[in-house]
Amino acid sequence: MFDSNLSYWGIAAVGFLAQGLFGVRMAVQWIMSEKAGKLVAPSIFWVFSVLGGFTMFLYGVLRHDFSIILGQAISYGIYLWNLDKNGIWKKLNMLLQIILIAVPIICFCYLLKDVRSFFEHFFNGEVPLWLIIYGSIGQLIFSLRFVYQFFDSRRKGVSTMSLTFWIISLIGSLIVATYGLIRGDIVLLTTDSLGSIINARNVMIGIKEQKAQKN
Repeated sequence: MFDSNLSYWGIAAVGFLAQGLFGVRMAVQWIMSEKAGKLVAPSIFWVFSVLGGFTMFLYGVLRHDFSIILGQAISYGIYLWNLDKNGIWKKLNMLLQIILIAVPIICFCYLLKDVRSFFEHFFNGEVPLWLIIYGSIGQLIFSLRFVYQFFDSRRKGVSTMSLTFWIISLIGSLIVATYGLIRGDIVLLTTDSLGSIINARNVMIGIKEQKAQKN
């Protein structure tokens, strides 16, 4: 899978760092929702989303995983939009802004500089096509939750995460976790399994909140 055990654990460390940042955002949001008794979308969630997305994109490049790169390409811009919506982006140093925007673009362009080589590398038969499609569907669903969140937030005029967002999150995390299990990706298997638990709890909180609003 990797050239050596050293490179394996080095790359895995990048993945665990990215998922750790995602895990912090989930934990903070979950705890704040539990305390409020309803679904909340704290600004800090988007700070860790940007940091996690940035690092996860690098992991996808190092891991040579098309589904991870696809997922991050869809959601990263929405992370930045929410950061701006919460008034945080303008407070960042200009150099940091440039880095957060430029590095993912440079990495993506680097992979696509030779389109033919790119597809031969990702679809060379080492990983079954059906598994690539399955993992990509999971990442796509997982990322499209933020597309939904983007339009839902624009409609409401405030950055928010509704019950539907968490239902989509739960479905996506379950697919990605099983993809990680089949492919033997310890990062995806571990983190998305834990993420599924928090997603499920947010769904429960959202359902309870909706019932309370109807009464």
